[in-house]
Amino acid sequence: MRVARSAGARALGKNMRTHFKLLLLTLSWCALTACATRPINPPIASVPPDKIYNFERKGQNAAQESTLVAIAFSGGGTRAAAFSYGVLETLRKTEFVNAQGERSRMIDHIDVITGVSGGSFTALAYGLYGEQLFDQYESRFLKRNVQGEIIGRSLNPLNWGYLSSTGWGRSELAADLYDEILFDGATFADLERKNGPVIAISATDLATGSRILFAHSNFDALCADLGSFRLSRAAAASSAVPVVLSPLTINNYGGSCGKHLPNWFMPFLNTPNPPRPAARTLERIHELEGFMNGGEPYLHLVDGGISDNLGLRGGLDVFNTMEALREAGYKTPLDHVKRIIVIVVNSVSTPKTTWNRSEDPPSTLSILVKAAGVPIDRYSNEQIEYLRDIEARWDMMREVKDLPAVQRISKKNSNAALEAIRRVPQAKIYTINVSFAGVPDAEERDYLNELPTSFVLTDEAVDRLRAGAAKALMNSPDFKRLVADTNIQIVESPTTATAPANRQ
Repeated sequence: MRVARSAGARALGKNMRTHFKLLLLTLSWCALTACATRPINPPIASVPPDKIYNFERKGQNAAQESTLVAIAFSGGGTRAAAFSYGVLETLRKTEFVNAQGERSRMIDHIDVITGVSGGSFTALAYGLYGEQLFDQYESRFLKRNVQGEIIGRSLNPLNWGYLSSTGWGRSELAADLYDEILFDGATFADLERKNGPVIAISATDLATGSRILFAHSNFDALCADLGSFRLSRAAAASSAVPVVLSPLTINNYGGSCGKHLPNWFMPFLNTPNPPRPAARTLERIHELEGFMNGGEPYLHLVDGGISDNLGLRGGLDVFNTMEALREAGYKTPLDHVKRIIVIVVNSVSTPKTTWNRSEDPPSTLSILVKAAGVPIDRYSNEQIEYLRDIEARWDMMREVKDLPAVQRISKKNSNAALEAIRRVPQAKIYTINVSFAGVPDAEERDYLNELPTSFVLTDEAVDRLRAGAAKALMNSPDFKRLVADTNIQIVESPTTATAPANRQ
């Protein structure tokens, strides 16, 4: 019996030592990772009922105020980041010349940049660094194996404690990397202190498929503070490809800050068949209203390309809202704008396949990749066509309004049709689609279309994407029309930044 008890005691002691070692290992692991929890975005106390959301660059002169320039950067990993950067480089060399002969660079006229996934990095980095971006973006991000560094950190045992923490996944790990290599811990408050364009980045709520914009108009609906939110986390959320990267979780405090639906919304609320622009705007407002009731305390954000691969839907919302406001008899913040230039930087690739030449169907993985991409790409093209429809409708309505016969009738009569004509926004829209299809050389087009969606490309690929962006922009018929209608010149080397766009 004593032998049996001794063996049992030894076994018990061995088990206790094993458990003690595991406890020490766990405590050491926890100490190394500081028992990590995800960053919690704080709430805001209140939202002013009459708050106006700005869509224009701060500190503009009269000439800049009459022209609104908006750029949408699509998704597509480093391919998108490099192609959108090439467009910025080209706009830096493109100058407006006014009637007095004064020159100003087109890049200094940019009011808004929207970005999604890979394009979000270029948008945020330009908003943060301005002119300095052109000295550092290639080495800090474009020509770096970002994808390899994320994988390396995921496999590092020192990070496993973080990855096992509640709400803290690979996207938070990626966000920390983006801070180290590009954003330096900057927040949206830092971005707003810059005298540059408004930057709006989008992600997708995994549960509802709704588009979440990192802009005050959306974060106010969540009663969440945007100013303290790190740019790196916004970029990580916008580029969090499902399965490859984890969703990034944020808190929703909707209903706690007194945020209400806008007053102009009310006339349309109970209208059985509201005008089409108003109907589209109502749909978006109802989408945000779902988060305002406080019933969903957490949002799990993934790649913005799922809900808006061009980063263009925010701009379409603005145009629809302008029309809806004028339908309701309200003024809009953009009534003074005479010209709206929308440059859609579309980095969607269309690699060739040989599937239809073989009797055997493609592999399951190939089918999944294609099935995920084709609907997004087709929907992206529809967005551009819808924007062109708005452009054509506004042009037609203005032409009708200026007809002498219509002007005579308008003075004597008032009906819904005439009111709609009178209230159409006065701005002329130029929709400029910059894509691989616009690259003149067929061989170069094929090369760009075969580039993968990843966060690592060769230096040669990055340089050819930048050069391709310049050629695609200059080759665009819509850009040529803009050049013909305005006094635009292309210069060999960029001039210095013109006030008030000069930033540190």
